[in-house]
Amino acid sequence: MSDPPLSGIRVVECGSLIAGPVCARLLGDYGADVVKVEDPGAGDVGRVWGDHKLDGRSLWWPIQGRNKRCVTINLRTEAGQGLLRRLLETADILVENFRPGTLERWGVGPDVLAESNPRLIVVRVSGFGRTGPERNRAGFGVVGEAIGGLRNVTGYPDQAPPRVGISLGDQLASIFGVVGALLALHARERTERGQVVDVAIYEAVFMLMESLVTEHAKLGVLRRRMGPRLAGAAPSSIYPTSDGEWIIVAGNADNVFRRLAEAMGQPELANDPRYVTHLTRAANADTLDETISDWTGELTAAEVEAKLEAAAVPCCKIYSEADIVADQHFWAREMLLRLQDGELGELVIPGVVPKLSATPGSVRWLAPGLGEHNHDVFVRDLGLSEDELASLRAEGTV
Repeated sequence: MSDPPLSGIRVVECGSLIAGPVCARLLGDYGADVVKVEDPGAGDVGRVWGDHKLDGRSLWWPIQGRNKRCVTINLRTEAGQGLLRRLLETADILVENFRPGTLERWGVGPDVLAESNPRLIVVRVSGFGRTGPERNRAGFGVVGEAIGGLRNVTGYPDQAPPRVGISLGDQLASIFGVVGALLALHARERTERGQVVDVAIYEAVFMLMESLVTEHAKLGVLRRRMGPRLAGAAPSSIYPTSDGEWIIVAGNADNVFRRLAEAMGQPELANDPRYVTHLTRAANADTLDETISDWTGELTAAEVEAKLEAAAVPCCKIYSEADIVADQHFWAREMLLRLQDGELGELVIPGVVPKLSATPGSVRWLAPGLGEHNHDVFVRDLGLSEDELASLRAEGTV
């Protein structure tokens, strides 16, 4: 195997919580040297984030901080800002998700940084982007999900739009941040110059919204919340089983629906005028879903899966965390890994996506302690003396 694809690329991460840190983590998974900058006081709030903790430590943080070297810098001081500028002179990419204008206020905006490091790529993640009338508006991931259109099509038509159970908007922005960073690295090979990658959370969400706006602008239609169904396609929903589980059945293609009807022991459904085509099934989704629910409700989830897998009908029960950990396919593809944390012991964590055949990513270590790599980065990498580091520590800069 060759070195990881981003070996030799240094990323400096400034920010907290989700969008910026996830972006840097993904780059770190593929070999980038990620140096995470935190405040010397509490550090990233992600260190204590989440409902479930062990001895006060977040069980999310070992994942969020993996493959990173952690240093502390007080960026509200001139000395801290100078130290950051010095660090960024050695960097290829800066990832930040501060409120727009924060870096500029600290004297470390992209224009200033480009003077000493014109090859630097700056990935900036914010709620509304760096231009436009709303650029200074505060915006977390949930706001991006609302404005980007996701919330309006999520849930049931007679209920308030719910949130997704994870921070989807933030993490989508992180992925687009990685895409932008890689594109900018590729462009830099030709131009020898870096650039700013401007990622707005609401735009990352909006990019997933298919033809929603085109349909409205051309036809005046507004999509409505469909609950577990897929609009305009049937059957494609969730169905109850006799053991209290829910199972997804996606049999909306004509040939797949015919196989589904056979597996249900009701082959006549495929020739029923209400269900014979994609369009007629969508128009009669209510009665079709009732028929399928009656069938699945008499069987366990395992029995439904066995029958439909044998018929090559896409299906699966709704997985819980326990189901994921018990699924050997996750382990076989190394999407679940067992690693040791120095304080928390053995942890099961998510693996790396995507899988590269020749230069794969990996989890080299879990999240370090606050400021654990101050000496490593400031003395060994930047060349500060021991006395200089001690002075910075005494004055609260690191």
